[in-house]
Amino acid sequence: MNVIEVVNLRKRYGDHVAVADVSFRVAEGEIFGIAGPNGAGKTTTVECLEGLRKPDAGTVQVLGLDPQRDRDRLRRLVGIQLQESQLQDRLRVGEALKLFSSFYPRPADWRQLMTDVGLADKQNTAFAKLSGGQKQRLSIALALVGNPRIAILDELTTGLDPQARRDTWSLIRAVRDRGVTVVLVTHFMDEAERLCDRLAVIDAGRVVALDTPAALVAAAVVPDAARPTLEDAVLALTSHPSPLTDPAPKSES
Repeated sequence: MNVIEVVNLRKRYGDHVAVADVSFRVAEGEIFGIAGPNGAGKTTTVECLEGLRKPDAGTVQVLGLDPQRDRDRLRRLVGIQLQESQLQDRLRVGEALKLFSSFYPRPADWRQLMTDVGLADKQNTAFAKLSGGQKQRLSIALALVGNPRIAILDELTTGLDPQARRDTWSLIRAVRDRGVTVVLVTHFMDEAERLCDRLAVIDAGRVVALDTPAALVAAAVVPDAARPTLEDAVLALTSHPSPLTDPAPKSES
């Protein structure tokens, strides 16, 4: 069963085409990754899934709902962790999780979730006093506190140290094992390889490849690598001039 369906999505900001033509489907219970270079259209794509951006063309359905028309219903079903999130400086970790859990009819145990993301000793710490990595962990916990059917995680482990990254990976696997579908936007190919059932590679606003990480590596043509990695494969798919960028005008002589 597909819980997300995106067909011919297009989004423009003025003269800039952020998403030219993106289509993919996400099956229930999978960890679906989205990767690609900066400016490829990854974040704009997930913002259209979340209802934060209105597409210029194409269709988006999440759990059979339109993210624009049915935004209020989707808020109870989709947990979102954004690249950058900001809470009131004086709001404490425990207060934030307790407050957010009150927004949902069947929330997760926020105290256990706080422990799961490694913030139990920061329960009474104000948001302004958290490190960048701790703020990131809190944003992940807030995305999961509503017991969502789908969790959308954008740059999940940015700012986390290696051990915290691996702890977070274990948490996401446990979330998936409870039946939650995860959409993961990432720049880290080791993260994609370890977590993702399938990976969509987006470049210049288009999906240039979509398969399992292993299949992407197997299909990679990397002349200088005897044993290509997933990073090699993604770079090979995206290392070319953007079709959305006009060529520089020739100088007249």
